[in-house]
Amino acid sequence: MDTSLTDEEMIRQYLTSRPDQCFETLYNRYVNKVYRRCLSMTKDSDKAEDFTQDIFLKVFAKLDAFQERSTFSTWLYSIAFNYCSDQLRKAKRFNFYSIEEGVQYDIPDTKDGQLHEETLQLVKQIMASLTESEQALLQLKYEDELSIEEIAQIYQINPSAVKMRLKRSRDKINRLYQQQSNN
Repeated sequence: MDTSLTDEEMIRQYLTSRPDQCFETLYNRYVNKVYRRCLSMTKDSDKAEDFTQDIFLKVFAKLDAFQERSTFSTWLYSIAFNYCSDQLRKAKRFNFYSIEEGVQYDIPDTKDGQLHEETLQLVKQIMASLTESEQALLQLKYEDELSIEEIAQIYQINPSAVKMRLKRSRDKINRLYQQQSNN
């Protein structure tokens, strides 16, 4: 199988003729990314492994329904995000990955290069005060580096709505930071 093919080309050419090889190639390309997504949402490696396997079983059972309205990776990522969210909702646990763990901050350094512990704690506090949906949206954009269009597809909203939500979240962080740092 030609592994230089794009995901979409591989699905078109090999799904019906060599489904096992198609599945294996796509699985190998994306298993780590899906696992990291699950781990960031569950914070439990065993659960993340189980979710990853469940997601790939679900994706490959429905692979023939993939319509290429988005890239395969965006489609897969959307399924993974929604699956994890549904499972966590069912368990009545929304322990999203704390975005501050994956973000590099532009915080002044001390003379010896150490971050100001107080400032770091303040930023963590502010991030924790955001709603789960604000944290998830910021994570998709800034940690997972998805485009506005990819996020819009995941949430099934217009790109302009994604931009507005991101702007409001950033403004909220800035406002809270200014309020807290002036106290």
